[in-house]
Amino acid sequence: MEENKELQTATPVEETGKKKFWDKFRDNLIVLYLLTLVLLFLGQLLGSLCEFVLLIGDTPALVTFILYFETIGAWIIFLIYMLAIKKNRPILQGLWTKAKGNNVKFLLIGTLIGFASNMFCILIAWLHKDIYLFRNNGKLLPCLLIFLAVFVQSSSEEMICRGFLYQRLRMGYKHPAVAIIGNSLFFGCLHLLNDGVTVLSFINIVVVGISFSLLVYYYDSIWAAMMFHTAWNFSQSILFGLPNSGIVVPYSFLGLDASTATDSFAYNVGFGIEGTLVADAVLILIVVLQILIGEKQKKKLVKEA
Repeated sequence: MEENKELQTATPVEETGKKKFWDKFRDNLIVLYLLTLVLLFLGQLLGSLCEFVLLIGDTPALVTFILYFETIGAWIIFLIYMLAIKKNRPILQGLWTKAKGNNVKFLLIGTLIGFASNMFCILIAWLHKDIYLFRNNGKLLPCLLIFLAVFVQSSSEEMICRGFLYQRLRMGYKHPAVAIIGNSLFFGCLHLLNDGVTVLSFINIVVVGISFSLLVYYYDSIWAAMMFHTAWNFSQSILFGLPNSGIVVPYSFLGLDASTATDSFAYNVGFGIEGTLVADAVLILIVVLQILIGEKQKKKLVKEA
């Protein structure tokens, strides 16, 4: 009887040890990277079904819309996965209004930062005569519809990197820097196969990922990150017809005379403004301001408490 009793008391301890090991394994950085890649691949497969719409027509506006909208597949796959796995369900709350920063105020703040920072970089490139822009045949209504598709694309990347991956890393690692930098490096690596990628452009993508992450960390607002990302992408590719992370879409409001574009500190012919010293400097400045303001607010809240 004594022997049986010892076995019975040892079993829960053993099970607890296995659970802790399994939890640590699931929250490991590399494991989460691989899991995210698998889910992203499945999302791309599902989203590619949208391309069947092009069988009814292949106008520049429709092709551009589908190019962005097909990322809806990632939304679907990741939402299904997070709903199916109990540990991931709290992440879903951070995507909706239960997160204190997910409100109209931060939507507008994210939109303003995205448009202002990107258009400043474009203005420098234009003033330096690296790019020549002309009035394209883009119309307002198609551009507005494409804006919705750009939001789907940009918000899907935010849901993956600043939603799922960031939150899982926060669960698994004590220091927030692991989640902030870890998901941003993953975000940068997703763009390594894009046309025209350079060291500067990789730094740009990682730094802007850190900026998006800080909006979630300090303000609990993935909505702000989604709109920052959307405004950044939309202003480049659809408003001004520039390469967006090396990708040129067939439909835009303004157009770029690519034959006269030149490489400089403000513009990169292969990757666009994102592969430049100007864009990197602007984004680093935004990150520094976010940290200074965010830390000041944290200290203020501690004093009030």
